[in-house]
Amino acid sequence: MAVYTEVALPDAAALLARLGLGSLQALTPCSGGIENTNYFADTDTGHYVLTVFERLSAAQLPFYLRLMKHLAQRAIPVPDPHADSRGELVHTLRGKPAAVVDRLPGCHNLVPDAAHCASVGATLARMHLAGLDFAMHQPNLRGLAWWLDTSKLVMTHLTATQREMLESELAFQTHLAQSPACATLPRGPIHADLFRDNVVFEGDRLTGFFDFYFAGVDALLFDIAVCLNDWCSDAESGRLNEALAHSFVSAYDSVRSLTGDESRLLAAMMRAAALRFWLSRLWDLHLPRDAHILKAHDPAPLERVLRARIDTPWHFLRN
Repeated sequence: MAVYTEVALPDAAALLARLGLGSLQALTPCSGGIENTNYFADTDTGHYVLTVFERLSAAQLPFYLRLMKHLAQRAIPVPDPHADSRGELVHTLRGKPAAVVDRLPGCHNLVPDAAHCASVGATLARMHLAGLDFAMHQPNLRGLAWWLDTSKLVMTHLTATQREMLESELAFQTHLAQSPACATLPRGPIHADLFRDNVVFEGDRLTGFFDFYFAGVDALLFDIAVCLNDWCSDAESGRLNEALAHSFVSAYDSVRSLTGDESRLLAAMMRAAALRFWLSRLWDLHLPRDAHILKAHDPAPLERVLRARIDTPWHFLRN
């Protein structure tokens, strides 16, 4: 977890009161996330998450917050952001942009079974469909251009074997991005970071997706690939659990049918998703930012996932 900006109780209380969310009773640093500063804020009227943004600018934030509002209004279980009296969703704390959203009920399921994977797959498809008429546009800021730039920063920290794999995979993904099939993939707003710790359940019932601050407009298939690499993989070996993967994609496909190009490119997109998060974790590990509390994710599991996706491609076949 990370706390880059310490928020004093009176400052948080003043913001929550200004938003009409009641009197602050407790303010607790969140135990997850490394990009922003997050606090759980409990008032006499409800439970909220207060986020202070450390990398995103006030100009970038409306896309994420308006997307969450758009999805919440279409009955997708996501945190609903709270506006001030002028309708603004972006606020200011300690000189930095901030937001307050509803805290979703439930907890993470870090050992999902086929039913959990199917529930996430079906809800992700509903989310993609609900986002197709979202009017705002912002690209996925952690896409290919970011991979190429970040690889230069982390390359000196890698072994010769790691450098070889990274260079080879960047060449493969650059070629893929330029292909006609990739150009025709359905696109829209994606979460782009839907790991198990960004989903909550109450028992077996999925109660929400959260942490949309990597969202952007990109191939919908990328979201599926991110999920398969986390929800349906063995962390120790990186190998895909094909039964879980089939449950996930079948459930997704039952709500929004995959195109032929999506089915054909899924294995390559799973490599892309593994590469993106391996690079991100290498960056956080080797080029860390100052924080009061910080624990960077280990890059090794995503390196193993990438190697497994290269060595053993998986293809979805409908029953």
